[in-house]
Amino acid sequence: MEILRVEDLTKIYGKDEAEVVALDHASFSVEKGEFVAIVGASGSGKSTLLHLIGGVDRPTSGKVIIDGKDISELDDDKLAIFRRRQVGLIYQFYNLIPILNVEENITLPLSLDNKDVDKKNLDELLKLLGLTDRRKHLPHELSGGQQQRTSIGRALITNPSIILADEPTGNLDSRSSDEIVALLKKSNKERAQTIVMITHNMEIAKMADRIIRIEDGRLSEV
Repeated sequence: MEILRVEDLTKIYGKDEAEVVALDHASFSVEKGEFVAIVGASGSGKSTLLHLIGGVDRPTSGKVIIDGKDISELDDDKLAIFRRRQVGLIYQFYNLIPILNVEENITLPLSLDNKDVDKKNLDELLKLLGLTDRRKHLPHELSGGQQQRTSIGRALITNPSIILADEPTGNLDSRSSDEIVALLKKSNKERAQTIVMITHNMEIAKMADRIIRIEDGRLSEV
C-alpha cells in the first residue's frame, strides 16, 4: 500500500540570474512500512525535499500526497494540523523543550492537540527507546543520544503516517549514531512505521530497505 507519493516536485529560489533550482522535477513513492534513505552531499537538495514532503515549505510546482491527502491543497492552518497528526519530524538538533522532562517532551504533540495520553502506548514507547528510567529527567540531564531518542519518541507518539528524519545522527558520535539508526530500524520493524531518512552517510543509509540518491536536485535509485 502506497503511503507517500511525490509527483514532479520542483522548488526554485530566487529569480532571473539569482535563480537556484533546489529540486528538479522529483518523483518517487514509498510503500507503507518501508524504510527509505535519501543520500546526497551538502547542497544536493535533500533537506529541501524533506521539508516539502513534511509541509514545512511549499513547492514551486508538483505534488506531495501522504496517505491519500494532497497536502498542497491544504491551507496553512489545516496543513499545521495535518503535519502534527500525520507526520513525525526528527531533526539533527533535538529541539526539546528545556523545562519539560522526557515524558512531557514526548507527549507534547498530544498536549498541543488536546488529546489524552495512552499510558500503555507511552510505556511501550519508553521501553523501545530505552528511556524508561529517564522519563522524569530534563533534557540537560541526558546524553546527546538520549536527547535524540526523546525526539524520536515525540515523533512516534502520535502513530503518524510517516516519519521524516533529517540527518538524525549528524550531531552524534559514531556509537550513538549506530544506536539511533538501529532504533529507527527497530521502530520500522516492530511498529511497522514508515520512515524516510536523509543522510550524507552511505554506511548509515545501507540500513534502510531502499536508497535514493539526490544530486543537484535530481533523484536516482541506487
